[in-house]
Amino acid sequence: MTILSSPIGADYRPATTAAVAALTDAGVPVHLPGTEAYAALTGTSNLTKAIQPVAVVPVRDAADVSRTVRVAAAAGLRVAVQSTGHGATETMQDAILVSTSALDELTVHADERWARVGAGVRWAAVLDACAPHGLAGLAGSSPDVGVVGYLTGGGLGPVARTHGLASDTVRAFDVVTGDGVARRVTATNHPELFWGLRGGKGTLGIVTAVEIDLVEQAELYAGALWFAGADAAAVVRTWSRWCDVLPEEGTTSVAVMRLPDLPFVPEPLRGTTSVAVRFAWTGDPAVGEEMIRAIRSVATPLIDTVQVIPYAALGAVHTDPTDPMPLHEHHSLLDAFPLEAADRLLELVGPDAQCAQVMVEVRQLGGKVLDDGGVPSAFPYRDAAFSLFTVGLMIPEVAQVVPRDTARVHDGFATWARDGGLPNFTDSAGPQWAERVFTPAVARRLQTLSMVYDPDAVLLAARGVRS
Repeated sequence: MTILSSPIGADYRPATTAAVAALTDAGVPVHLPGTEAYAALTGTSNLTKAIQPVAVVPVRDAADVSRTVRVAAAAGLRVAVQSTGHGATETMQDAILVSTSALDELTVHADERWARVGAGVRWAAVLDACAPHGLAGLAGSSPDVGVVGYLTGGGLGPVARTHGLASDTVRAFDVVTGDGVARRVTATNHPELFWGLRGGKGTLGIVTAVEIDLVEQAELYAGALWFAGADAAAVVRTWSRWCDVLPEEGTTSVAVMRLPDLPFVPEPLRGTTSVAVRFAWTGDPAVGEEMIRAIRSVATPLIDTVQVIPYAALGAVHTDPTDPMPLHEHHSLLDAFPLEAADRLLELVGPDAQCAQVMVEVRQLGGKVLDDGGVPSAFPYRDAAFSLFTVGLMIPEVAQVVPRDTARVHDGFATWARDGGLPNFTDSAGPQWAERVFTPAVARRLQTLSMVYDPDAVLLAARGVRS
């Protein structure tokens, strides 16, 4: 007899017992609360996002996903999905969690410049597999992130202005929709799903594998320039003007950092305010060196890592942390970042400001991000010029302050802000998420598709567009 331990609420125990029995009878592995496997599979990268599904199914293939979806529907439960733990938002207390982390298929077709990638694969593995062929997938700033979750949210990476959105490189999805049917989706086979899976962030199905086009990009001229807080004004104002003339071969962001005084932080940056200019140049390194000269000449950098690097070392541009941490994140979209906005950034978060954020980043968008290649997708707001992203560390000393400070920073950019958000930067929980991330027309279209392919609203991610 299976004993269901906390945190399953009493209302869900009969349904969970029935679902576990049905899955076990079908030979599908199931892990319950209180077991080591359950704990390992429900871990998240953001420690403020604890999840408590009624059970976890570590699927081995698409057939396991289909069985799980159908069993959950019959039991009156929802189904959620997680691979690497980077996209956790809801507690999942009425859901069975499908863990796709074991779906590790990875095949590079170098001659035809495409790859087939399982839903459990992280970008680092793809980059390493492509490197010997001089090819590259459009990964994000952190190669530790899962490929599929990143792609379904659009994917704005460190070379986005040159190569566009990562989701635009998808040529096919293998997906199980909310009705439990496994489907192969392309631009010509279920084209409506192909539209919605690229940018719809999991609202329409559980992706088990993707096929993506690769780009020829063996190397980059890339890295970061770190400056002392005393140079923040000159650096940020120069960066604002520099973005006006930066061609599409360059993708860049500027970040005001307040890194803790801890051993893992490089000595010059510990316990102080600094400014980092991130830069990735996809063209001739000599031209890239000339382009970045405008920033290098502002002041003497504390750290300068901008150099020719293998594309597989893409993560060195932003050096995003990989260990789980308790974070409070938020972002806004901006129509412009003129000198007045640069001055506002300095006023709100510069070295003389009282600011509770570990990082406040402004990232330039535009370039090839604007081009959907003639195959429209659900990704919203391609025409945003910049994004504003804040990260606060939710440690006891400042946990009560950080959310209020986050609102202060974003409210301060109201003059240049626009409606909307980016799926990968926004918590996908509830109708407020859908209202913020999707235009009304896109939200209505996703809702219609969800009702067709998930008539019983089994997929937890569909809540945002079905509410």
